[in-house]
Amino acid sequence: MSLHRSLKTKPAGLNQHRNVLKRAERVARLTENGEFDPERDSPIGIVKVGNRAVVTKKPKKAAEEEVGGEEAAAEVTE
Repeated sequence: MSLHRSLKTKPAGLNQHRNVLKRAERVARLTENGEFDPERDSPIGIVKVGNRAVVTKKPKKAAEEEVGGEEAAAEVTE
């Protein structure tokens, strides 16, 4: 019997972005922001913490110009 493709794991499947944080991760993030005091507050029933993945891509044209400019500068100095 074959395994459905949605159930297969990839090597990168373990490192994928998670939108849901575990309790310890939420406590750590709230403590960093100063919204949670481990000595005074209870970790049960804490607020939800958003975990957004921000993807920033450089425009291809600008990246190619930078590489080309570095090569041209190297030729001029030689």
